[in-house]
Amino acid sequence: MILIKLGGSIITNKEKPLTPKKKTIDNLVKSLRKINESIIIVHGGGSYGHYWSVKYDMHTKEKKYDLRGVAIIKNSMIELNKIILDSLLKNKLSPYCLPPTDFMTGNKPIVKKVKEIEKIAKSGMIPVTFGDALWFGQKKTYILSGDKIMTHLAKILRPRLSIFALNEDGLYSDLKSKKLIYELKEEHPIISENVMDVTGGMTRKVEEALKIAKMGMNVFFVNGNKPERIVKAVKNKKFEGTLFKGKRNA
Repeated sequence: MILIKLGGSIITNKEKPLTPKKKTIDNLVKSLRKINESIIIVHGGGSYGHYWSVKYDMHTKEKKYDLRGVAIIKNSMIELNKIILDSLLKNKLSPYCLPPTDFMTGNKPIVKKVKEIEKIAKSGMIPVTFGDALWFGQKKTYILSGDKIMTHLAKILRPRLSIFALNEDGLYSDLKSKKLIYELKEEHPIISENVMDVTGGMTRKVEEALKIAKMGMNVFFVNGNKPERIVKAVKNKKFEGTLFKGKRNA
């Protein structure tokens, strides 16, 4: 089974609020048709959920945020999710919409529900979930990022491979020269403040990828603008991007 995260920066134009990159989405979906394994898709919020979470100052920490902001964020994520689902249907795939409320309670995944997602994927459908604003309890809410969902799902389902499709070639050791790190085995100080956004940006992606790798599973960062690289990663062909090598003793 393959777990794929479509980053918000690849499926939307983050510079312009509420703007999907429909052509890029279609190209990504067409590449998924070439994968002959069970797939689960997670997608980010980009200029939809991210735009509103900035506007309403809502973060991943559980707090009493503006409830109207919560409502607007959730509505915008449904709108973006519909665009992803429509592209999958148009390209003759069978998506199965799964809002994170279907398998989360508070900030914890419901193991039984998550395992049901795997059954859906193995049936031939493609479960599609996404980062969202969630109810925590006691009038508190929070942002559950798509990156965090990847870790929740990986921990329970143990996918053969987890892929993060980014708007970059992978992880860089130097942002100015864009020197690519091809394989990352240990954590080291390579993250800069200027690549962070309200839900953690590249920093959070690296943190979650490292968590998955420490559980013994390989994680790839690839450029979603070149979707053929996703197919190559799945088929173990010459890989272009950054590999977080899963620790065998995990």
